[in-house]
Amino acid sequence: MDKIIITCAVTGSIHTPSMSPHLPVTAAEIAGQSVAAAQAGASILHLHARDPQDGRPSALPEHFMAFLPRIRQQSDAVINLTTGGSARMSLEERLAAPMLAEPEMCSLNMGTMNFALYPAAERITDWKHDWEKPFLEQSDDLIFRNTPRDIAHVLTEMGERCGARFEFECYDIGHLYMLRHFADRQMVKPPFFIQFVFGVLGGIGADPDNLVHMKRMADKLFADDYRFSVLAAGRQQMPMATIAAAMGGHVRVGLEDSLMIGRGQLARSNAEQVARIRDIVEGLGRTVASPAEAREMLGLKGADRTAF
Repeated sequence: MDKIIITCAVTGSIHTPSMSPHLPVTAAEIAGQSVAAAQAGASILHLHARDPQDGRPSALPEHFMAFLPRIRQQSDAVINLTTGGSARMSLEERLAAPMLAEPEMCSLNMGTMNFALYPAAERITDWKHDWEKPFLEQSDDLIFRNTPRDIAHVLTEMGERCGARFEFECYDIGHLYMLRHFADRQMVKPPFFIQFVFGVLGGIGADPDNLVHMKRMADKLFADDYRFSVLAAGRQQMPMATIAAAMGGHVRVGLEDSLMIGRGQLARSNAEQVARIRDIVEGLGRTVASPAEAREMLGLKGADRTAF
C-alpha cells in the first residue's frame, strides 16, 4: 500500500517535564505543537492531557477541552484521544474526557500488563517537580489494568455510544489474541487499526524480529481485515518506524514515545519528528495520507460528529 498514515503522539504520561524542555504541557503548547505536527504531515494526533501547573498527567475533561477546540479550529487532523491515560488512573477517570468529547478515534490497550518506567529515574539528576521521581520509581510495583471487562466497557461506551473507532494498542502477542476474541464476539468490526507497541518494559522488546513475528501473527488472526502501525519507545523509534514503512505498514512518532531526534539530541518539537519520518517514508516511495484519506481508510465518522 502506497498511502501511509503518520500518527503523532504529542504528549503522554510516560515522560516527565524534567526530561525535556520541549515537551508540551500547557493547553497552548499542546495545541500549538499539535497543529504544527499536522502541518508537517501527521494525519492523526494522539492526545493526552497534563496539569498545566506542574505537568502531572491529567484525566480532567477541562484540561482536554482547553486544547481540543483550538486544534479543531486550526487543523483537519483526526483527533485520537487516549483511554489509557496513566496506569494510576481508574477506568472511570480515563474515560471522562473521551466520553465528553466523542472523538473520531480513541486508543485502547488490549491487555493488563506491567508498565515499568523506573529505569528512566536512574538517568535523571535534575527534577523539576517533586512528583516526578516517585512517579517513575514506584512503577516497579505498578500494574496497568486493562481486563476483558474493562475493554468491553470501553468498546461499548466509546464505540457503540460515541461512534469512535480505535487504535488498538498491542504490546505483545497475547494482545492480538485478545483483539481476535472481541472480533469473534462482534464487539469490534474491521478494518482494525492495530498499533504494535515495542520497547516498554513489561511488553515486547523493540527488535525487528519481534515486528516480523507480530505482523505474521496479525496476518494469521485478521487476514486482510486490518492495518498495522508501529511505535517504538525510546531510541528505536525511527529505526522501527522505518522498517514498518518498508513492510507496508503505518507509523507513529511523537514526544510521548521518544524525546529524541537523534543520538543524544533532544527533538525540539513533535513536528520535527514528523518531518523526519516523512522524509524517510517518502524516500521509500510511500505517499503520506491526508486526514481525509486516513478517515476513508479507517472508516471514521468525521470531525463534524465530534463534541468539541
